[in-house]
Amino acid sequence: MASAAEQLAANLNLGTLSKATELKSRIWFTLGALLVYRIGSYIPVPGVDAAVMGEMLAQHGGGILGMFDMFSGGSLGRMTVFALAIMPYISASIIIQLMTTAVPQLESLKKEGESGRKRLNQYTRYLTVIIAMVQSYGIAVGLEGMRGAFGPAVIDPGMFFRVSCVVTLVGGTMFLMWLGEQITARGIGNGISLIIFAGIVANVPHALASLLELGRTGALSPVFIVAFLVIAVAVVAFIVFMERAQRRIVIQYPKRQVGQRMFGGESTHMPLKINTSGVIPPIFASSILLIPATISGFSGATEAPGWLAAIGQALAHGEPAYMVAYAAMIIFFSYFYTAVVFNPDETADNLKKYGGFVPGIRPGRATAEHFDTILTRLTTIGGLYLCLVCLLPEILISRYGVPFYFGGTSLMIIVSVTMDTVTQIQSHLIAHQYEGLIKKARVKGRGK
Repeated sequence: MASAAEQLAANLNLGTLSKATELKSRIWFTLGALLVYRIGSYIPVPGVDAAVMGEMLAQHGGGILGMFDMFSGGSLGRMTVFALAIMPYISASIIIQLMTTAVPQLESLKKEGESGRKRLNQYTRYLTVIIAMVQSYGIAVGLEGMRGAFGPAVIDPGMFFRVSCVVTLVGGTMFLMWLGEQITARGIGNGISLIIFAGIVANVPHALASLLELGRTGALSPVFIVAFLVIAVAVVAFIVFMERAQRRIVIQYPKRQVGQRMFGGESTHMPLKINTSGVIPPIFASSILLIPATISGFSGATEAPGWLAAIGQALAHGEPAYMVAYAAMIIFFSYFYTAVVFNPDETADNLKKYGGFVPGIRPGRATAEHFDTILTRLTTIGGLYLCLVCLLPEILISRYGVPFYFGGTSLMIIVSVTMDTVTQIQSHLIAHQYEGLIKKARVKGRGK
């Protein structure tokens, strides 16, 4: 079955794509939804001078605001209706996922199948609204206190502005959440990931133009620019290799006799990815490390306490303390999040329940310990891989002044979403070819 699917995937061509009318409609729907998202990222919030927000972001772009602006595709810097982007939903999803391991009621919902998943999704939506309201109110209050070279950021501050700002920003986030669900259901899938992907990729032309402009003015040598582009391509290839790499554990099912016929006895594989935690560890690590620098930057050099200014300076981008802390926290969150998403004891119990076993390993506790040992080794490799990918851009930016817009986290998101999207398209094409083969077989059968 696997070889047949691989053969079908290898034979995919433009002719097949032209015949898959459903897939074409899904692709056009996805592109239209992403276009709506990009148009909405230029609709300003009423009553806000976006120039002041852009000036503030330019001064404190190295903190959390800069990271949020990157994920929102520049919407935060322009102070548009999509300024919060989809980040409250991502935060709510992570919180609910972590709580399923600590709250028995949520853990039981997780095991209930489709009905439990729908309940958890509903809780995620409610929590998204709460997080978005808190963040939007904080932004509204912060905007009222901002002043730039052109005057205050808010034209008419007061409770009416705060309410309208909260309603606008929360409505924008909920609309993006709905849009992502529509892309997943009626498009090519991965709706939320594609929205984040579109926001990050929207700034690619500006980043490349900045890099080439430095080469034109002589700030960077042409040899360095070429070497940098070669390194970037090599890093992308390395990410693709590591994200696809997995350890396959052989699972054997015993034979059983029903009447005079034998069933079972087949073997399958349980794939364990090297990077089970995905991009969550770099996001957690960078968010925590950017908090001191952000607070110190907004407080100002004269008003910030001495210890806070010292911490903010030590944890600035490119500093040795930042690099060491960043790497340590990435490795820590790699182990932590992997332990959340994969439970060796539960997996071993499920295998034992359905009669599966790992050859040479006793079912039950021994199998769980076997999974735990393999997962620990894989997570070590995955954590080191994340450190390498995330620290390399930091070194290039801090040591050589490369205006590389993407850090390791955003680069991994781009590569991962691209691979997932290609896989989704291939799956639709394979399903279309299977449907065509079934129809031909039925026609031939009727002809006979």
